[in-house]
Amino acid sequence: MPKIILAPNALKGSCTAAQAAAAMARGAARALPQATLVALPVADGGDGLAEVLTAAVDGERRSVRVSGPRFAPLDANLLWSPKRRIAVVEMALASGLALLPAPARDATATTTLGTGELMRAALDLGAEHIIVGLGGSATNDGGIGMAQALGWRFLDVAGQPVPPIGGRLADIARIDAGQRDPRLAQVRIEAVCDVDNPLTGPGGAAAVYAPQKGASPAQVAALDAGLAHLAGLIERDLGHAVAALPGAGAAGGLGAGLVAFAGARLTPGAELVLELLDLARHLVGADLVLTAEGRIDAQTAHGKAPGAVAARAKACGVPCIAIAGGIGDDIAPLHALGIDAVFSLCRRPMTLEQAQRDTEVLLADTTEQVLRAWLAAR
Repeated sequence: MPKIILAPNALKGSCTAAQAAAAMARGAARALPQATLVALPVADGGDGLAEVLTAAVDGERRSVRVSGPRFAPLDANLLWSPKRRIAVVEMALASGLALLPAPARDATATTTLGTGELMRAALDLGAEHIIVGLGGSATNDGGIGMAQALGWRFLDVAGQPVPPIGGRLADIARIDAGQRDPRLAQVRIEAVCDVDNPLTGPGGAAAVYAPQKGASPAQVAALDAGLAHLAGLIERDLGHAVAALPGAGAAGGLGAGLVAFAGARLTPGAELVLELLDLARHLVGADLVLTAEGRIDAQTAHGKAPGAVAARAKACGVPCIAIAGGIGDDIAPLHALGIDAVFSLCRRPMTLEQAQRDTEVLLADTTEQVLRAWLAAR
């Protein structure tokens, strides 16, 4: 009987990657009850990274009291693998947009301090490798909140500490590394993301993402200027050129901050996840790969998990079919990448709210029909 790999990403606002894989398995079992089904939920650096990697790194959740995006204390989990000395920090759990009600979303007033506190907790556990997922942020502080939690100080012209928020970046006159946590020099840190935006400019952190975090056009301009000012100080004082670095603009500039202040390496999230999940081993002997995401479009080819899954499947000669809530008009290049066909999970006209409410049922039903079509073709 065929071996089928089920490798969906989370469908935002609808279900986690694990829930998506379970729904797809239910549909697959109806079409092919004797098939070998390999559920392999995936992620690309956004929400759900820690959940996806729990089994892969033999990890356990640890709750840490940290500062939330508006400084109010909250409990956030990190994933800790005592055997492998790996910690996974999902910044969305400490500094994420979903943690704030709409009226409290303000990219000029939010901080990554809690993300840094999670990283500090990982160092306290003895982590030798820290993976930081950069999706879902509420912030635009260039990572200075994260850095402050790890001992860095950002001072104004009077030598006073500058609050670690996006709206005060322009007030920084000097970066002080004198109290930086010395353990940063001994740990490997990977910042994983699914975007390649630079820190500043029309495609940068503020221009592209700050409006989603409550910023007005005037605030966007001020935030971009603040990030450019920070980038200049980082280059002057630390010797790192981060302004144009691909991925530096992820999570409101946290990508740049992790490189400059924590010595991190920016890594495409999907590639790292697929390595840790050992997708190559699972592809051996596979007959078909099914992947899924909330939307499949041209961006799927640029660092998104379904695109990375499809490329690896194609390299092994395994066909790959994708299921999506929404399908873009520009998916033709995805066929060359390795996605052989794309199916919508929406079986009839419906509102977004209806689709999100019934996503798991729709995923199961669509998976069943995809496999029936695949069987007919065979």
